Amino acid sequence: MSRISIEQVKHVAHLARLAVTEEEAEKFTQHLDAIIEYAELLNELDTENVEPTTHVLDIKNVLREDTARHWLTQEEALKNAPQQRDGQFRVPSIIE
Repeated sequence: MSRISIEQVKHVAHLARLAVTEEEAEKFTQHLDAIIEYAELLNELDTENVEPTTHVLDIKNVLREDTARHWLTQEEALKNAPQQRDGQFRVPSIIE
């Protein structure tokens, strides 16, 4: 018995604005069913003594300290701007 129907595949394709043929919908149904079947196999594993993790590697905070430092002034940032107006970069309009 299939865990996912062809109608469900077509519905999700419609929501994603994807055009799928009948043949593709059947193929995706089979592929998704195989993925769900494999996921169900994982549910059979004994994980009682396994500590939950969010990452497979033991990673500590790898970000640098958030310290205040010198930054460009508005005048320095705009010094090489091809065009500027009222203290801001001026760029070509892309919306009419």
